[in-house]
Amino acid sequence: MRVNDLSPAARAIRGSVCPHDCPSSCALEVEVLDGARIGRVHGAKANSYTAGVICEKVGRYAERIHHPDRLTRPLLRVGPKGAGQFRPIGWDEALDRIAERFLAVATRFGPEAVWPYYYAGTMGLVMRDGINRLRHVLRYSRQKKTICTGSAEAGWIAGTGRFVGPDPREMAKADLIVVWGGNPVSTQVNAMTHITRARQERGAPLIVVDCYKSPTAAVADRFLCLRPGTDAALACAVMHCAFRDGHADRDYLRRSTDFPADLEAHLAARGPLWAAAITGLSVEAIEEFARLYNTTKRAYIRVGYGFTRSRNGAAAMHAVTCLPAVTGAWAHEGGGAFWSNRSAYHWNKTMIEGLDALDKSTREIDMCLIGAALAGDARALKGGPPVAAMLIQNTNPAVVAPDSARVRQGLGREDLFTVVHEQFLTETARYADVVLPATMFLEHDDLYQAGGHSHIQIGPKLIAPPGECRSNHEVLQGLARRLGARHPGFEMSAMELLDWTLRASGWPDAKTVLEHHWVDAALPFQEAHFLDGFGTPDKKFHFAPDWSSAGSDWQRMPRLPDQWDIIDAATEDRPFRLVTSPARRFLNTSFTETLGSRAREKRPTALIHPDDAVRLGVADGDRVEIGNARGDVVVHARRFDGLLPGTVVVEGIWPSRDFEGGLGINTLVGDDPIPPFGGGAFHDTAVWLRRDGAPTR
Repeated sequence: MRVNDLSPAARAIRGSVCPHDCPSSCALEVEVLDGARIGRVHGAKANSYTAGVICEKVGRYAERIHHPDRLTRPLLRVGPKGAGQFRPIGWDEALDRIAERFLAVATRFGPEAVWPYYYAGTMGLVMRDGINRLRHVLRYSRQKKTICTGSAEAGWIAGTGRFVGPDPREMAKADLIVVWGGNPVSTQVNAMTHITRARQERGAPLIVVDCYKSPTAAVADRFLCLRPGTDAALACAVMHCAFRDGHADRDYLRRSTDFPADLEAHLAARGPLWAAAITGLSVEAIEEFARLYNTTKRAYIRVGYGFTRSRNGAAAMHAVTCLPAVTGAWAHEGGGAFWSNRSAYHWNKTMIEGLDALDKSTREIDMCLIGAALAGDARALKGGPPVAAMLIQNTNPAVVAPDSARVRQGLGREDLFTVVHEQFLTETARYADVVLPATMFLEHDDLYQAGGHSHIQIGPKLIAPPGECRSNHEVLQGLARRLGARHPGFEMSAMELLDWTLRASGWPDAKTVLEHHWVDAALPFQEAHFLDGFGTPDKKFHFAPDWSSAGSDWQRMPRLPDQWDIIDAATEDRPFRLVTSPARRFLNTSFTETLGSRAREKRPTALIHPDDAVRLGVADGDRVEIGNARGDVVVHARRFDGLLPGTVVVEGIWPSRDFEGGLGINTLVGDDPIPPFGGGAFHDTAVWLRRDGAPTR
């Protein structure tokens, strides 16, 4: 039967939620065909944030969920680690083998030798975070979640004290919108809906601050292209101009901020001329941006993640959040800054995560240091036992983690027992001893919050999974029974867990949320704009934050907003700065299997300034080597004038198999944590670059 032959009775539109690692958490309308397959996926028009718009890759989700290469049976390794050689086994055998090895490891080394590892392959609270329930009940090693948001979190909370901000729908009411260090056209397309309204209805300019001309920068009214890792210098220069030109809101500063006595003197030495030398921007461009921003009360800064993935990223985030504190833009509708609404949901995740069993004396391993931990580094292991067994869900660290060659070496240890629960045979799964087939979001029930807006949603199970796929929750239930892990959460269904969580958190029950499709948890204007006080102990915005409350590596942090020179700076031997930005049709590695996404992205490509290309004798399409002390990779070059000389951008994340030699781009990225909390410095790497085959110096 062809899809077009289906009768209307066999074609149903059902509501769901996009589960992927994006702030938009789109409300979806899914075409379910004959109760068994899906057709097109659309954005829900009735949702005031999604507003009927979703990205093309999710619109084509049938290509992913019905992919012929999906894992559908448990597998047991029969060849060398990394070779991807397996034979099918039954679920009982698979879970019995896992339990036997986990128990043996815990007996020999202690339970901390088992490290459950996960992240944002799904953003559903039940399926993503339930792994912590097993961890806490059995006292396995904890995981410090740093890889994506650690540096941004520390920088945002340093000044504001709370993860909330002006409603993102207020962008439509702004008179100026600044997208700083983000690319919503590619990574959170719904934001552009509200930005476009402001541009069309209010004539609001869109300004993009970034280190290369992303698709968002390409449609902006003004693009400020700066050197990677220099964002704080620009922010300081804009504040300098605000004080110099009489645009600082001194009443707001006295009333709502700590307003250190030496702030003005500190910024007096950090004007446009100083910032131009650091950022690569012209003095004129900085002055014009400062004038526009400082004279517009309804100026909305939509903060991205990209610029925080630098060794000075937390300090840069803090500097950017200082801008609306100087001008008082926080107090105005359509003004202020926004990063995430996560504090608005006040979840009680006791049942999902087993928080009543949490023992904070168990060690916590930084997930960005997985390579070091698997290599036996004592600091990464916190002086504890080796990691001898892992359960990996929702992530692909062999590709996405920093220093990924070292990660693969660790995963290749013969004495490491690894279980990977996945939807495809990823590179991490190829190193597993046991691979378990996982459901996708339309094949199980889950609960979702949004970082980029304020809706709580439930994604119900719409179709049956293929073959023998099981959800994360079902796998954890099966392991818990065999490992003797007792907790009420293991006795509940996924729907019962999310219903309990909603009720315990003060929200309507699951039945009500499903009937109404979503709950809008938007904060009152006063709270969202911090008019009743910021989330700091004294209720004031802090220009001089208590960095010690954000992380343990705080002693080095600048006291006031400043350009902090701790980046991996270019040198004579490594004269280029590498940025590994997200690709439009991939989402980390979640869509790298789908043919539509691969065809549109074509191949791993290095964007190189034409002047650099001429100097190196590189033409479009040439193979070039990019490297440093951690290794080197081969990609194809494209001349691109949307960045500054000395900057190289490789959009991804492509699987390592798509690079000659099998080394992915994160081979080049260091794993040293970003102060004060940690995080991956994915956009802060000094490298050499040469035409493939060209002689070295």
